[in-house]
Parts: sequence; C-alpha cells; structure tokens
Amino acid sequence: MDAQELINRITALNVWKKGDQRAPHKPLLLLLALARANTDKPRLIPFDEIENKLTRLLEDFGPSRANYYPELPFWHLQSDQIWEMPNTTDVLTASGSVSKKYLRDHHVAAGFTQDVYGLLQANGELLEQVAMQLLEDNFPPSVHQDILDEVGLDFEATAQTTNQKRAKRDPTFRRRVLEAYDYRCAICSFSVRMENTPIALEAAHIKWFQAGGPDIESNGLALCSLHHKLLDRGALAISAEHKVMVSEKANGHSGFEEWVLNFDGKVLLKPRNSLYLPKVEFTDWHIREVFQGKYGHSQ
Repeated sequence: MDAQELINRITALNVWKKGDQRAPHKPLLLLLALARANTDKPRLIPFDEIENKLTRLLEDFGPSRANYYPELPFWHLQSDQIWEMPNTTDVLTASGSVSKKYLRDHHVAAGFTQDVYGLLQANGELLEQVAMQLLEDNFPPSVHQDILDEVGLDFEATAQTTNQKRAKRDPTFRRRVLEAYDYRCAICSFSVRMENTPIALEAAHIKWFQAGGPDIESNGLALCSLHHKLLDRGALAISAEHKVMVSEKANGHSGFEEWVLNFDGKVLLKPRNSLYLPKVEFTDWHIREVFQGKYGHSQ
C-alpha cells in the first residue's frame, strides 16, 4: 500500500448509515489510533485501554444517545482493509454480535495493519493528511481543532485538499445567508465590520454539510463565531418554533449567563424573507444528531 491508496481508503471508509443519522465511531477511533502512531506507541491497542476515551469522544462529538458502542468500530474497521485484530477468537457471540465484555476482559487488541502503521510513522505529513480527511468528511470545521486536541494530535486544523470526487459547497452560501439576516447574528444580533467586511460573522449550516445538509438559506443561520461554535458543539439548538434551546450540559463562569444562558427560549432574529426561516426538517435533524440536551432523546 502507498500513501495515495491509504487516502483513498480513508475517503471510502465504510461508515454505518441509516437515513441521515450520524455514526462517527470509526472516524473517532481512527483519530485516536493516529494520535498513538504520532507518539510511537504500540501499533495494536488493547480495547480496555481505549474504551473509556472513545466513549467520551462519542458523548462529546457524536449524537446524544442512551447508549454508546465503542466495541463496534473496534471490530468492524477490519472490513476497511486498514485495520486488523490478530486474535478474533470468541469476540463474536453466538448471535453474531460483538462482545464488549470479552474484548475488555481478555485485553483483545487491534490497530492499523503493519503496512499502514509503517506509512504513518514514516510520513508525518501523511498522518496529518489522514487526520484532516477524517475530520472534513465527518465534522464541520468549527469543531476540528477541538477534536484534534481531545484525541491528542498536536497540530493545527487546516483545510484538506483531495482528488476524490465529492459534493462541493456552493461558494455563494455564506453571502446569501449573511444577506438574509442583514449581516447580524440571528441569536445575539452581533454585527461588527472593518469598513465593508463583516468580522466574526459566519454562515452556519443547521444540518451539517457533511450529513447532506444543502447550501440553501433555510438550512443556514448567520451567527457570530461564538454562537456558531456552540451550535455545532450541540450546546445550542433551534426548536421548530425558531427558539434557542440551551443544553443542560452547558455551564461556565464569566460570560456564560450573558452570552449563552440568557438566550434560552429567545426567538431567533427573522430573516428578510420568511422563505428563509429555518425548516423543521433541518432543525429536527440537528436536535436528533447534534444537540446535547435531553430534548434530543425524545425525538
């Protein structure tokens, strides 16, 4: 295997799909494994060493669920031909499911194949490229650095280029969304410019582009960089009535009440055209798949 084939396999990663539900299990596990490769830790990872960390990542950066299943990517990544589990005896139960207890109790180990691990250790630029490809394919840019920091990869998030054919963003999306909200944050009305250029004002996708969210005004919000980040991290959501919801997990000290909690229940700023109001299909997706509040479990 060479570097290009590895990138091709990363972009073609067989991620579980059911409708438009998110399943970031494989990408998050691979990012943890990349961090280990980057610090010369052993190639094979005992499940019991990584279970809790992967579960926390799924809680923080995955959909809010009643249960999390870190054992599934640990086993199913083998199908992507970049991962191996040398000893698979008794890992599957009689019904064919993956036994988390067996993986844990028997310290079953898995990791990158030897050729993949060798490529990554020999080429730091390739390791970074693989990490950024995983992030771009599965998460919005606003949370890339957060995930890198959490998994232990000590480089800065940068835009990734690829030769793979994939959906392209509409370059006019940002301008159209900002114009729709008169260049003001739809949550706090923040509006600052340097002459004619808006500062720290962004066009946020409600349903993420990575999940098939379209580049249309009814799937967009003009948000200051703070509220954009809070939306993408699931600290905030938008109800069907276009009201701001704050997750009970969100907390803090200076600025928390003023810039977060005080907006709980507040109605969004209305766009110029009522056709641009957020559509329920997009706000419902965000509540189900991103929002970290209890409301997400009821959907």
